[in-house]
Amino acid sequence: MMNSEAQLRVAILDLNNGLPNQGMRCIREILDWWGPQNNCTVYYEEFDVRQAMQVPSLHFDAYISSGGSGSPLESEGTAWENNYFNWIASVESWNNNPQNFPKKPIFFICHSFQLACRYFGIAQVCSRKSTAFGIFPVHMLHAGLDEQVFDGLRDPFYGVDSRDYQVLRPDEKRLANMGGHVLAIEKERPHVPYERAVMAMRFNEYFIGTQFHPEADAVGMSMHLQKEDKKKIVIDNHGEAKWKSMIEHLNDPDKIMFTYKHILPNFLKLAVNEAAEVA
Repeated sequence: MMNSEAQLRVAILDLNNGLPNQGMRCIREILDWWGPQNNCTVYYEEFDVRQAMQVPSLHFDAYISSGGSGSPLESEGTAWENNYFNWIASVESWNNNPQNFPKKPIFFICHSFQLACRYFGIAQVCSRKSTAFGIFPVHMLHAGLDEQVFDGLRDPFYGVDSRDYQVLRPDEKRLANMGGHVLAIEKERPHVPYERAVMAMRFNEYFIGTQFHPEADAVGMSMHLQKEDKKKIVIDNHGEAKWKSMIEHLNDPDKIMFTYKHILPNFLKLAVNEAAEVA
């Protein structure tokens, strides 16, 4: 537990391009309940990265960059993406300067994770053969077992997946030179000849991300799954029994809500400890 004077300033980077999104609600709610539970006053501000080309300053203690709609490939060279990549570079530069404290951690979610992989040039980002949508097991690699943001999780744990793109073939040597590791991969699918996608990665000591949605909660996911278009995607690709099992998973406290209560809360705990070291 932290003392009553702990404070954390968090910037939320919204990459949803103005579209309504359950993920943003979930991030806000995690920040709202995590602060009081940990004797920490959390201040947060949101930045519209794509429509308004907003990015935060370096005056925040931590950053959470959201998922988003559309292709993480077609934005290459756009003004908003260049602005976003310049922001990543500015945080990286701050962290790499030994005279700068506290260091600034970033958590990249789904679309942001794919963009970060492109920014660092450490893996292939490509389209999937079919949409990945639902609740799936995530399998930790050795580095994931030692990852503090994964503290308390089981192997495998469950994550909400919602993507048409994927990260494959990480450059392990380049990643190691950056101080990073692949933390987790998707479930093995022996019946199909496809590579297993990277589901979580630590880019360096202060940057981490997941291709799934650790912020997703049971309420939001249930609403999402019961929309006719989303329900159709699952049934068309996996059958009605799979859709029903997903709804059942949402009521299992060891699955989605277990992930929800661990990953981003662990990230926030590390961030507030980093900020407190020089407070």
